[in-house]
Amino acid sequence: MTILYALISRDKTVLAEYTASSATGNFATVTRVLLEKIPQTNGKHSYVYDDFIFHYLTESGICYLCMSDEKNKHRIPFGFLEDMKQSFLTKFGHEAPQTAIAFAMNEEFSPVIQERMNFYNSEEADRSIDNIGVVKSQIEDVKDVMVQNIEKVLERGEKIELLVDKTDRLNQQAFRFESSSRSLRRALYWKKMRCYAIIGVVAVLLIYCASVSMCGFDFHHCKAGKK
Repeated sequence: MTILYALISRDKTVLAEYTASSATGNFATVTRVLLEKIPQTNGKHSYVYDDFIFHYLTESGICYLCMSDEKNKHRIPFGFLEDMKQSFLTKFGHEAPQTAIAFAMNEEFSPVIQERMNFYNSEEADRSIDNIGVVKSQIEDVKDVMVQNIEKVLERGEKIELLVDKTDRLNQQAFRFESSSRSLRRALYWKKMRCYAIIGVVAVLLIYCASVSMCGFDFHHCKAGKK
């Protein structure tokens, strides 16, 4: 198992990074895309990409990430990340990284990343890592680390965004439908009232016409009959 690449970032702003001389590929580009998807909440995770696996842990808005070339080991990469985090905080504290510009710590901290990476890539680290008290106390059990394919994560994110967009459209359509329904109900109501009024007027006219035909316009026939 070999750690090939590591960085420290705040959101998408890389503060320091180091790439092993033996590393080849487009992992730097993949890492920039991955940084956009990593949540800012404290936690740790692993993502598989081709033959490599990206491990990261986040704490207080700072992301510590590394890439290794073996998928079945997490103990050493996360031990390396915890070690790198402690070294970084010891050197720069908690406040400076929150406002630093891109690569502000790179010149000073990249050699530290290289030195710790060389150690964790050695057989000595594999034998002694579990005896490092600080690291051991902060590393959770490997079972708590979920490994996912980065391509699936990106696809799911796109589907979620699409679903949100569709939901907005459905809400707008539902609002328009509700407004149209109210307008239609009002139109039907007044149409029914007009029909009732017309029927009433026709009924009155029919009654009047029948009365006129039997009694005359001035109703004198009906008055004469009564006399």
